[in-house]
Amino acid sequence: MENSFYIETYGCTMNKADSRIMFTLLKESNYVETSIENAEFIIVNTCGVKQQTENKIKQRLKELHLKHAKSNDRYVIIAGCLPHISKNYIDVIKNIIPSFAAIIDLDNIDEIVDVIEKIKKGERNLILFSRELIDKSRFLIDLPLGKMTGYLTISEGCEGNCTYCCVKNARKSLYTYNPETIINNAKHQLNQGAKQLFLTSQDCSTYQHGNFNLADLIQSINDLPYEFFLRMGMVNPKFLINEMDQLNAIFSLEKVYKLLHVPVQSGSNKVLQMMNRDYDIRVIKNKLQSIKDKFPTLSISTDIICGFPGESEEDFGETMDFIRWLRPDILNISKFTARPGTKAKLMKQVDSREIKERSIRLSRLFRDSLRDINKHWENWQGKILLLHEGDKQYQAFGRNFAYKNVFLDKFNGAYGNFVKVKVYKVDGFNLYAQLL
Repeated sequence: MENSFYIETYGCTMNKADSRIMFTLLKESNYVETSIENAEFIIVNTCGVKQQTENKIKQRLKELHLKHAKSNDRYVIIAGCLPHISKNYIDVIKNIIPSFAAIIDLDNIDEIVDVIEKIKKGERNLILFSRELIDKSRFLIDLPLGKMTGYLTISEGCEGNCTYCCVKNARKSLYTYNPETIINNAKHQLNQGAKQLFLTSQDCSTYQHGNFNLADLIQSINDLPYEFFLRMGMVNPKFLINEMDQLNAIFSLEKVYKLLHVPVQSGSNKVLQMMNRDYDIRVIKNKLQSIKDKFPTLSISTDIICGFPGESEEDFGETMDFIRWLRPDILNISKFTARPGTKAKLMKQVDSREIKERSIRLSRLFRDSLRDINKHWENWQGKILLLHEGDKQYQAFGRNFAYKNVFLDKFNGAYGNFVKVKVYKVDGFNLYAQLL
């Protein structure tokens, strides 16, 4: 279908926000979103964080090449991190899909309409590099039909230099966005019917624009006169050490999901040092205990890398002990894979079979801890945000203030509303409720 597009997005919430920007710019230029089968322009917004995701994307690009290489009316545009995680990765992508129409950089997604116009004029194999970092919050994001989740990117890049991370090569150094345009974007999306806003960046805790810090920004969004929930994105563990007052202020706000995503990565100080993660696990435990004491219903999410180079059985045991103590509501477990252009790739690797075995042990520990983690939610009464249909007929899925999954029985109404419920049953991952 002429002047139509389809966007396929991989990876983090920042990528989802970037895709929404491209969606909005194309829609404003009278391009029509459609299915991948009917789209003239197929935009693949890639991710390079994990080898597993990279493999999946490469396979997808091969499929698109085989399907559309000889087509004169289907064009593939590659965006996102993957082509930029290492110096030679654009060549890697070119070899996988030599029929590509364009590869664009992370900071020229605002040129997507111009890129497509060039393709329509016959240009092919375009490779665009951004001239400068751009403040993406100035692009007012439109919500796709039927969507209730809005995205607010607050910064690009990172101050850290973790030895395992290749995304730094793609998203580069920290660049914080203007709070005024972020707040305007929040208003715009709320006016369109957004019911939850996801604040996102590589590290939300680094946000500082002049005298305006993260707590100031979240307070300003919280005060907007709409009924919604706001989810704060990932924060570096060091934020707990240096800015506990900000966290206390943020989690005291009514509309903020009581969810703390703090990627600790390992329970071993030795491994943390090799990762170049600049904190002590004992200090982090003390800070986490402090915030758990202040906010007893706070949900905690963390990330762990199993099998980082040099991780001994003793080191892994310390990670197991940490998770046993923390009892997180959400645990993201990654099996270490060496990424291009990183220092960790040059280190002595742990055997892949050992990495897999450690991942299984940690997963089992986490599952066991979930058996009674939600018990204190039994008989809870309060409001939830209804987001979409549940798994069963006449069942709805929503979230409460602590970002807990709530399945509501015997519901046949409208989504996007806040309703009062009572929880009658819980399991490790979910709460089950009835309308009050």
